[in-house]
Amino acid sequence: MILMRAAAAAAATLALSLPTAPAHAADSPPRVREVVPIGVAVASLPVATEDRTGYQRTSFKHWNAGQIPSDGCNTRAEVLIAEAVEAPVVGPGCTLTGGLWWSYYDDQPVTPASALDIDHMVPLAEAWDSGASSWTAQRREAYANDLGQETSLVAVTARSNRSKADQDPAEWLPPSAEALCRYGAEWTATKLRWGLVVDEAERDRLLDIAAGCGGTDVEFTPVL
Repeated sequence: MILMRAAAAAAATLALSLPTAPAHAADSPPRVREVVPIGVAVASLPVATEDRTGYQRTSFKHWNAGQIPSDGCNTRAEVLIAEAVEAPVVGPGCTLTGGLWWSYYDDQPVTPASALDIDHMVPLAEAWDSGASSWTAQRREAYANDLGQETSLVAVTARSNRSKADQDPAEWLPPSAEALCRYGAEWTATKLRWGLVVDEAERDRLLDIAAGCGGTDVEFTPVL
């Protein structure tokens, strides 16, 4: 496994430069989408000590009015509509009736919509630890309501979301073995998209995942 990590780290030199996003408004034009092999992507993540000093969940305003404020659907509802396996009926005030979802963390079908949580792939507290503490309030709101990359927010069972809480992959992984490669890629994509760092234990676990997920790509569009 150590050799696999070393190989992944060496491969990072072949990757395109993945600069850290500066802490200004997230409504700037996005960069071109990157597609990088998972081992290269993980090895490209900057490593630093994480710090939770000063964290409050209220520092990340969510859920906001979503992409179309006039439609009455907030970010949570827009994620549910987008991820439905069987579309719900959208009523007045964006009330969702019926519908079916699949929670990939634990490989479970879920209905109704109220039984689902919308998980921040990289939890708000983890984002704070990893660089968001220096962001503006506007950028933190954009992060907490990120509909610009479909892997940033995911509809899952409330049980799996609350089991995960604010833990990183060194501390928690989805219970479904089939979810591992996807989860590792989506976690890495979110950190790269927003220019967030990883700590050593987190990086090592992600490299372990990458070593068993050959052929998996990490896809992301950096936010300026």
